[in-house]
Amino acid sequence: MTHLLRALSRTKLYWGLLIICAIGAAASPHTSSGHNIFLSYANLTDVLRQVSITGLVATGMTIVILLGGIDLSVGSLMGFSTIVCAMLLTKSGWTAASVIGVPAATLVSFAAVACLARFVLHGIARGRDVTAGARREIALGPWQRFGIPALLGLLAALLVCRFAASQLSTKFGVLGVLLVTPCVALLLGSVNGLLIVTGRLQPFIVTLAMMVSALGIGRLTAGQDNAVIAVYTGTNATEAFEALRSMLWGLVPVPSAFFLAAILIFGAILRFTTFGRYIYAIGGNAEAAKLSGIKVARVQFTAYLLSGLLAGIAGVLFVAQYRQGKPDAGTGLELDAIAAVVIGGTSLMGGRGGLAGTFVGVLIFGLLSDILQLQNIDSNVQLVMKGLIIVCTVLVQEQNLGQLAARWRLPAAKRTSETGSAEPIRPLSASNAPFAREDLDEAS
Repeated sequence: MTHLLRALSRTKLYWGLLIICAIGAAASPHTSSGHNIFLSYANLTDVLRQVSITGLVATGMTIVILLGGIDLSVGSLMGFSTIVCAMLLTKSGWTAASVIGVPAATLVSFAAVACLARFVLHGIARGRDVTAGARREIALGPWQRFGIPALLGLLAALLVCRFAASQLSTKFGVLGVLLVTPCVALLLGSVNGLLIVTGRLQPFIVTLAMMVSALGIGRLTAGQDNAVIAVYTGTNATEAFEALRSMLWGLVPVPSAFFLAAILIFGAILRFTTFGRYIYAIGGNAEAAKLSGIKVARVQFTAYLLSGLLAGIAGVLFVAQYRQGKPDAGTGLELDAIAAVVIGGTSLMGGRGGLAGTFVGVLIFGLLSDILQLQNIDSNVQLVMKGLIIVCTVLVQEQNLGQLAARWRLPAAKRTSETGSAEPIRPLSASNAPFAREDLDEAS
């Protein structure tokens, strides 16, 4: 029995998802032909499509929260990314978006390829040194350490710059916006990480400042007269962009494929790589991780960089799905992402959780919204119910219901012991000592 209870406790999140699915199927309306709307393939794929943007942002948020941090800027970064993507698709020549995007893509490609080349060369050198221990640093020569990575990075930067500049005369295509837009958000995410690591500032303050700043930058980039930049595929934008909102092989929506790929890739990184183990170690105890030799600042910087990258990809998918770019498109998205991460069992204190739970948390959030919409419940009531469900779910995930019940039972048990049992003998205090001696004298 004990083993069964432990198994149920470990899988309670998945049981919660099944219960929500059962409730949705039982309460769902039916079509005129008698088919259950909630269980229909079209409805389920639509739910998966709708949660994909939140899911991508929640993937990056999970990595940050596992470190014990927080990223409040992802919503604004996503909104700014929609502006960059929409302007690149609909306007040719050098615009505010292309002036920001092309240099950003060039810089990011140089840094990414150079760092990757140095990592590979370092791994090759370590593999050849049979005497190298787990804690030994491999010394690379100047050419391997700087020369080859710099040359490869420069070559990649030139290729990307040439590719991006070649599309300025017309308009950017699908590959162009998928390359340039996430690079812009990645750079802003790296600014978050740089300020947190080098400035030793609280992540809450830094990302809150970036949230406000990115919203202002998005409005300035769009222009005062462009609150919304409409994207019409086939007229003012390339028709190929429609592929990002279509069905992949007729089975899965393309935005959902991006979300599932992000879950699988970063889930594997967290589970099977040294970087993933470092994230859990830092989230558990950052000071102990630093004393053990982990480069804490580098891991934290990378986490915020990846969070910005995923927010940028989510911005491109938002434009494809809703056919518009808005500076405030991501308003409140950071709260939905945090809620999905916490529902998935990741502790806000860091060091505990994972992307499997985040995936289930995102699905719970999406299915809950779908059930409430199918029941035609007022949108304001939906917000209240979501808030209550989030609180209850987090209480169950953090195993605090038993503690609360124990606290509620404690006053009753205390009153019972006071009324039903004898007064225990307590030592005399200093203030009561004289009166006690007088009583003893009278008794004698």
